[in-house]
Amino acid sequence: MTDLAERVETAIASVLARGGFTPLHEPRFAGNEWAYVKECIDTGWVSSAGKFVDRFEQDLATYTGAAHAIAVANGTAALHVALQLAGVRAGDEVLVPALTFAATASAVAFCGATPHFVDSEERTLGLDPIALRRHLEAVADSSKGACVHRRTGRPIRAIVPMHTFGHPVALDDVLAVARDFDLAVVEDAAESLGSLYRGRHTGTFGLLGTLSFNGNKTVTTGGGGAILTNDPGLAKRAKHITTTAKVPHRWEYFHDEVGYNYRLPNLNAALGCAQLEQLPGFIESKRRLYQCYAGAFATVPEVTVFAEPEGSRSNYWLQTLLLGEESAAERDSVLARTNDVGYMTRPAWTLLNRLPMYEGCPRAALAVAESLARRIINVPSSAGLV
Repeated sequence: MTDLAERVETAIASVLARGGFTPLHEPRFAGNEWAYVKECIDTGWVSSAGKFVDRFEQDLATYTGAAHAIAVANGTAALHVALQLAGVRAGDEVLVPALTFAATASAVAFCGATPHFVDSEERTLGLDPIALRRHLEAVADSSKGACVHRRTGRPIRAIVPMHTFGHPVALDDVLAVARDFDLAVVEDAAESLGSLYRGRHTGTFGLLGTLSFNGNKTVTTGGGGAILTNDPGLAKRAKHITTTAKVPHRWEYFHDEVGYNYRLPNLNAALGCAQLEQLPGFIESKRRLYQCYAGAFATVPEVTVFAEPEGSRSNYWLQTLLLGEESAAERDSVLARTNDVGYMTRPAWTLLNRLPMYEGCPRAALAVAESLARRIINVPSSAGLV
């Protein structure tokens, strides 16, 4: 039998009938992008006001089923503001998975709060609500209407479930933990535009949710993000503080609080409007790609192609290979070989509790996250590959 790296390369090659370098995830522009961006340039409406910003927000709200969408400069800005709106303040703790992109914890730190890292579960790759409940029962006191970390004395204010690679977490169970421990839920749906949990779009279950439209996302605005909420008061405040907290007036510059210059420019929103028009096709293409990979790896027993969790419909943002624990030591040889031959593959992120700025943060036992981090490989996942 050939070595695992060679068999992984062969399986990928059987799916991707394309020569040369294949990126992990590249944008696909096959609609009205040029026409809409050109209109911005021709009319001069290129900054944070313009019809495409308004349209993009409405289109996002309609697509996701959220009552309100507020477009901002990037997903990290969206999460930063959403946490503030959820009541996170300096000195608080916020529960986040250790297995997530660094921006999830960065947004917590921007609030002056401390990330409190929790474990993931293999069936979703996201936050494990059962392990979280056990952890909070062991370390927190919520008997007086607020959740307090007994060891640090700090309030634990919120949970941030992140839908890893587009796969929804077990949101019913997360929401139950939040209710029982008096915690706000802010969904990091940066990777899951188009993903559904029990027929409802991710990012619409918590008090607020956030999206990202970075260049490597299913839909891109170049850079960009959005805040989703069903609360009209929070939506109004989100728009206000992301627009430098300027009080509307025909000519006067008056700002009534500290705000942020976080609004999405019209140019970027124009790109986003054209991309959203194509989103159903992008997702169907990515779901076909999953089926192709699943078939190609059926004869590679050491590898599982990760499938959407039960009760969910995933966008399959990044196709994910999960090595068996006995093959984890071969991960880097697989990464080296596939990249050497032109297939861009990547491991999962370094667990956030291992990054120097977060080493001293509180954390639960992270056995599953540690195992997943050893075994995950993402393979080329762009729409249009098959």
